[in-house]
Amino acid sequence: MTLNYKQLLVAVDGSREAEWAFKKSVGIAKRNKATLNLVNIIDTRSFAAVEAYDRSIADRAQKFADKLLSDYKKEAEAAGVNDVNIIVEYGSPKTMIPRDISKKVEADLIVCGATGLNTVERFLIGSISETIVRSAKCDVLVVRTEEQPDEGPVNE
Repeated sequence: MTLNYKQLLVAVDGSREAEWAFKKSVGIAKRNKATLNLVNIIDTRSFAAVEAYDRSIADRAQKFADKLLSDYKKEAEAAGVNDVNIIVEYGSPKTMIPRDISKKVEADLIVCGATGLNTVERFLIGSISETIVRSAKCDVLVVRTEEQPDEGPVNE
């Protein structure tokens, strides 16, 4: 039996591992002629206390997310992925990605990096990828390496 993914949800946060997840998801999307849904969840808990002193934090986070996803969208389209969506939301990535966003896009595969940007949170309450694996209703690919599998000839 061959799996044929049609709706990929790719969680990106600007980390190296998330970039690897994005690059692998582009190959998966091309092979499956799938829709690539790029998501960045702006974790409101991480800047709520700081925002009392600096109101521009949310604006800067939104601009960072918009640019990150826009750049990834251009890269995916240049690589041959025809259907790419961008999703930026505010909230907790641990709950929004596996529950809300995956349901919204009808994801059949979630792709994420093994670790993200927030080492302190990962140490205290576990990683986002770990929570996604436990909570998701679809397949999850947790990317740990940069290497791409051999995809065969370019002109398939």
